[in-house]
Amino acid sequence: MRRIAVAAMLLSLPLFAAHKHLTLDQALELVKKKNLEIRIAKEDTKMRGMDIKVAEGYNYGSADIVFNALRSNDAGNVFGFKLQSREATFRDFGFSDFLGGVGQALGMAGGDFGQFTAIMSDPAMQNRLLDTAPNDLNYPGARNHFQEKIQYKIPLYVGGKLNKYGQIARKMEAMSKLDRQKVVNEKVYQTRKTFYDIALVNSYIKNLKIILKNVEELENTVANMVKEGYALDIDLLQVKSKKADVLRMLNQAKLNRDLAYQFLSFLVDEKVDSVSVEDRDVPMPVMSKEEMVKRNLDIQKANLGLEVTKLAVGVEKASYLPQVGAFAEYGSADNTFLNDFSDKDAYTVGVQMKWNIFNGFIDKSKYEKARIQNLKAHYQVDLAKKGIALKIDKIITEIKSREYDIKSLKEKVKFMRRVYENYYNRYKEGLISINDVLIKNSEHIQAVLKLAKTRNARNNKVFELENLINKGML
Repeated sequence: MRRIAVAAMLLSLPLFAAHKHLTLDQALELVKKKNLEIRIAKEDTKMRGMDIKVAEGYNYGSADIVFNALRSNDAGNVFGFKLQSREATFRDFGFSDFLGGVGQALGMAGGDFGQFTAIMSDPAMQNRLLDTAPNDLNYPGARNHFQEKIQYKIPLYVGGKLNKYGQIARKMEAMSKLDRQKVVNEKVYQTRKTFYDIALVNSYIKNLKIILKNVEELENTVANMVKEGYALDIDLLQVKSKKADVLRMLNQAKLNRDLAYQFLSFLVDEKVDSVSVEDRDVPMPVMSKEEMVKRNLDIQKANLGLEVTKLAVGVEKASYLPQVGAFAEYGSADNTFLNDFSDKDAYTVGVQMKWNIFNGFIDKSKYEKARIQNLKAHYQVDLAKKGIALKIDKIITEIKSREYDIKSLKEKVKFMRRVYENYYNRYKEGLISINDVLIKNSEHIQAVLKLAKTRNARNNKVFELENLINKGML
């Protein structure tokens, strides 16, 4: 038993193992497969797909099985129950009371047919017989009524409404797919950004370690000079303070890197300990601005919305056309449930045409509203295209500006490093004070920090552009 438990534990270990040296391509596959927001968006798309089936289902009509169980002593109901059950008799019409009046007339005639004819021809006798209230018809006994039937209704022609509704449902599903793609793009953007952030932090940490090494070397030099009497204790304290600042910045950078790993783990829904990524800037997308605008998801959604408003105009226009439907019904009725079904069955079939000719101009108003909405959608598409084009131009300008800054800052970092080394050597020769050296060290650190921030800002803008032009397509 213990061996089985140990074996199960060993087999389960890979399931909980964290990713090490995860590549960007691997991370993107994990995001698209396991990210919870993407999975939610996929379910939304599936629900839109069900709306298509609902819209298409109306074309096939509806069939219902209906069971009625009733009991009544209402004269109209009881008489109708008997007719539906095919059990109506002359007694139910009140003929027993009528025959009683005829019998009285026969008794008065004494068997003489001529006399009987004369009595029946008498208007007073006729009125008395016709005014007789049929007791069996007016006061029937309570009766049970069980009716079982199947009904089927189907639209034959509704002015094209059902076809338009089906097309609208498909457009809405396509919109849902664009919404899902937008979520995917956002998660791809966040994943790629996190990878490049980690690369930049690693580069920043690497530069800080070089600076820390220089400060430690300076600390050793100053300490030796203090021992030999060529420097003061205050110089050593200044260097130690600078070293503490560098260590603080280094630790802060490492914490930021840990936070980036935690966010990456959240995106891929699995633990990530380390990644494999090169320290390089994000390449700019290579395509024309027209293609960029065309690929934008908001533009695609606006175009779909325009098509939906056009279909909505067709839906409202259908109100001016006749609507034709067919129905069929088959069933049986009796005072006992399912009794003599085939003997008492009945069917009804029919076609109905309905054509509205006036409803207070409501249909006209709805049609005009749909037409105006379609016109408005045209303007919105044009506005969206111009807005996205302007936004793309703005982002590209900002990227180019930061690229110039990066090129200049890289040269400045090299220059400040050389300046620091020069000042350090001059300090060892006693030509300048420790303050001058530490000032150049601070300037070197500031140049490194500014370069890292500028590279990060430039990469963020490239990622923003990629997201805007839908570069993260599945």
